[in-house]
Amino acid sequence: MYSPEEQLIIREDVFRWLDEKVGQGAYELTRDELTGYHFGVTPIPLLDRGRGIRNPRDFDATLTIMTGVKGVYDDVTSPDGFVHYAYQSREGGDNVKLRRALDQRVPLVYFEGVRPGVFVAHYPAYVVADDEVNRTFLIALEESMRFFGDPLHMTRDERRYAERAVRQRLHQPAFRARIMHAYASTCAVCQLKHAELLDAAHIVEDSDIAGLAVVTNGMALCKIHHASYDRNLMGITPDYEVRINGALLDEVDGPMLRYGLQNMHGRSLVLPGRAKDRPSRDGLALRWEKFVA
Repeated sequence: MYSPEEQLIIREDVFRWLDEKVGQGAYELTRDELTGYHFGVTPIPLLDRGRGIRNPRDFDATLTIMTGVKGVYDDVTSPDGFVHYAYQSREGGDNVKLRRALDQRVPLVYFEGVRPGVFVAHYPAYVVADDEVNRTFLIALEESMRFFGDPLHMTRDERRYAERAVRQRLHQPAFRARIMHAYASTCAVCQLKHAELLDAAHIVEDSDIAGLAVVTNGMALCKIHHASYDRNLMGITPDYEVRINGALLDEVDGPMLRYGLQNMHGRSLVLPGRAKDRPSRDGLALRWEKFVA
């Protein structure tokens, strides 16, 4: 059995390892990658082959939990902003180590399935409540939600904050993974293929009630084209054509402006191979109205 101090060091090393993956442009992780994690020379798989929870024998408390692929409109979280993770059917086992994670307030990783065998990571996550009535544990993916007075009985302001956090932040890792997969990690405007330089851009903003975190409400855009789209310096018609702001077209300011933006005017958007992944024409029309206003 690892000591509590050793267990915390390993958890922090897992976070460091995940940070490195993300920093290298990894927007999703495969089961093989996650089961291949080593602490030094010691293998410590981050997923269990047969269950959705990883409780290493030498750990007091749960290290990771996982859920499989959900429908594209399903939330990873409930409207209250928490993952509701069901008790194991029998008492003991997994339930005990999840309760210890709650009691010890130790951080863990929540792996969300985006395709079979492919996941995005939310970390650090925390078990913040044991809902004995509904036989579920509440998992906070937003660290500030650890400090709610009572996660089972939130105030109106806490619930409003949680709903906003879910919409604007907690959906983003899975949204990015699905967008990058649909667009083969390629900017839809300029065809740049470096994932670390690409964003998953919303068409209808995520602050809007219609701004769902689904593939048809997004595009893979490089950072310059994402910023230009967000600031209405670049627009995209409902017929998938790129337009550049008229004043910007007339401006003279070196090769970056000319090749990065002006030369994109009139281009056709590079679309996903699957028709069901292509941008919503209705969503593009809503954004187009703002561009031409």
